[in-house]
Amino acid sequence: MARPLLPLNALRAFEAAARHLNFSRAADELSVTPGAVSQQIRLLEDIVGGPLFVREARGLQLTDLGRSSVPLLREGFERLMDASALLREPPRRKQVSISVAPGFASKWLMPRMDDFHTAHPEIELWISADMEPADLSEGKVDLAVRYGPGDYPGLTVDRLMTETVLPVCAPSLMDGEKPIRKPADLIGHTLLHDMSNDGDPSRPDWAMWLKARGIRHPDPRRGSRFNQSGLLIEAAISGRGVALAKRTLAQADLASGRLVAPFPDGSEAVGFAYYVVQPRDRPPSPSATAFVGWLKKQAVDHDNTMGQL
Repeated sequence: MARPLLPLNALRAFEAAARHLNFSRAADELSVTPGAVSQQIRLLEDIVGGPLFVREARGLQLTDLGRSSVPLLREGFERLMDASALLREPPRRKQVSISVAPGFASKWLMPRMDDFHTAHPEIELWISADMEPADLSEGKVDLAVRYGPGDYPGLTVDRLMTETVLPVCAPSLMDGEKPIRKPADLIGHTLLHDMSNDGDPSRPDWAMWLKARGIRHPDPRRGSRFNQSGLLIEAAISGRGVALAKRTLAQADLASGRLVAPFPDGSEAVGFAYYVVQPRDRPPSPSATAFVGWLKKQAVDHDNTMGQL
């Protein structure tokens, strides 16, 4: 059974008097009379069975009993003050912290964010776009979207979307000085290389893609390299060359006409996919559950759009 708590008003009067070693100053702090402070301390002394103060020539002093209890009592009141301040704060907005790769954040997630904020204006999303996967066990991140094989021990895993790669370029390259009509025409163009460290062994590079189509390129490894997929796509949009890009990340720019896919049969499926992962040992908040539900719907809509192309 819980031990009964001593009267809070008496404890408060004792803590103030112990700090000032003066009943009058304690009374001023508490906005009561010195007699009221004295009365509360006598009540407390009756309950604990011994004196808490003694009067000496140099003034009011604590007894051993009183002195031993003051530090814990002071700490307790400080924590009560902190709790009171917290309760007086305005309600915090609901927050969800998400970790994603920079390319996925800029090219797929961010263009869809208005839809989420319209559906859930009460939820704040804190998006961390990092090259290295976040450690979800630390509790700083609610969920993550990862591109990989789908084997993530200790995490709840849901597949969002598959991926393919294909050549893309700015429309101006299609009918420029060296028109692009067939894969062999790429020999006359700068090749842009995606060097993002996603560890996907099934993703072809330019040498593999050209060889699969019987193209003998003099040096398929030459050209600009980018460590982020989003930067690769932006370089292709600006006309700096032809990129072998992830279709999921390039799709919005293909749909808007900022990019074109020169070859109808240029896509190649890869083994990796996009997954939403969450800590298995920590139940998701209602806000995180709402975001994951929205994310899955967006992924289904994306796959349906891709299937119509």
